Amino acid sequence: MSAHRAQTLPPGLYAETAVPAIGLPPLETELRTSVVVVGGGITGLSSALHLAERGIDVVLLEANEIGFGASGRNGGHVNPGLKPDPDEVEHDFGELGRRMVPFSYAAPEALFRLVERHQIRCEARQAGTLRAATTAKTLVGLQNLAAQHAARGITATLLDASASVAATGTNRYLGILRDPSGGSVNPLGYARGLAQAAMAAGARVHVGSPAVKLSRPQASGWRVETPSGAVTADRLVIGTNGYTDDLWPSLKRSVVPLWSGITATAPLPDAILRDVMPGGGVLYELGSITVYYRVDLAGRLLMGGRSAQHAVTGPDGFRFLQSYACKLWPALAGVAWTHGWNGQLGMTPDHYPHLHEPEPDVLLALGYNGRGVAMATAMGGLIARRIGGEPVETLDMPITDIKPMPFHGFWPLAVNGRIAWGRLLDRLAR
Repeated sequence: MSAHRAQTLPPGLYAETAVPAIGLPPLETELRTSVVVVGGGITGLSSALHLAERGIDVVLLEANEIGFGASGRNGGHVNPGLKPDPDEVEHDFGELGRRMVPFSYAAPEALFRLVERHQIRCEARQAGTLRAATTAKTLVGLQNLAAQHAARGITATLLDASASVAATGTNRYLGILRDPSGGSVNPLGYARGLAQAAMAAGARVHVGSPAVKLSRPQASGWRVETPSGAVTADRLVIGTNGYTDDLWPSLKRSVVPLWSGITATAPLPDAILRDVMPGGGVLYELGSITVYYRVDLAGRLLMGGRSAQHAVTGPDGFRFLQSYACKLWPALAGVAWTHGWNGQLGMTPDHYPHLHEPEPDVLLALGYNGRGVAMATAMGGLIARRIGGEPVETLDMPITDIKPMPFHGFWPLAVNGRIAWGRLLDRLAR
């Protein structure tokens, strides 16, 4: 087999500011292990770490570099909960839903404690998640969500319009629900730290090693071939999310890879910083098209939202987000925007993360719908519990069948149309 030329992360703020990547080799031999994990993003890395901490021998294969996909390019928001509201989760899943809700809301706390335990240098800051209502309709939804939180003992504070101005520095929002458990990380630094923690626990990690062929050498177990080596394992985990390929049949067609982009300013002067998110935390808007943002530890504003559905680098490709930021905070006019980048998130039709077990010795996890930092970390722990012998009925997320989407090949046209329509709806509602 010919050698693989690994891609590097596109230019971006995280690539410049995260802790340096540690030198990791491609796989150039034949290995035997208990579990082989395909994908060096948060799902795969968390799985490898939690498995290794259980004393289970694990090998992780990443096609490019650690955190190459959405795990190293996302907004860095550590958000609690699932995309559907708790009432909807419990309606959809019944008794299991009543475990899914606390499991997903506990995910940020678990992440920040994991960062502390392994001393991961990733600019972690647990300063809260703010859900912001931009219209009367979304305010009603936010008030309903606050009531659902209160009924379940989930700590959150509903801010009125004036308190929202004090928290954000903009009068854009009719109300905000603040959950103190959320926060932020440098996601590339977090991914690299997870890799180091996994290796310290005994995992073997190889980059530049795409899984190009999958086979069963015997009645049980798997053989994963790379361009220059192979791994034979009792169990297989795939965690490739928005970068899923055809390694496992139909998996690629069960998720939509949706491009999301981020643009960042230079560090802002103190006079402006006092009025841009003075209450700290991370914010995402409730609307047809989500806009999300935060201020990092160096005082840069990072604005995120839907982008062109192809690779874009450099600040000039994100004028929409920059213009919107100036509407939120007019003092930003004339501020330098120094970075811009995008990447593919994994979106599912039902807006839930998907965990599949198509064979007794295979686990597949993907589709975090913008909640990937916290939920992919939690999913890795869940995968380790399942491989460690925990029965399906005690897990905190459902194991479901793979459901390929009809007409999946037309998703780029549908996504572009949905973004244009959603932005129009958001403008009309203002």
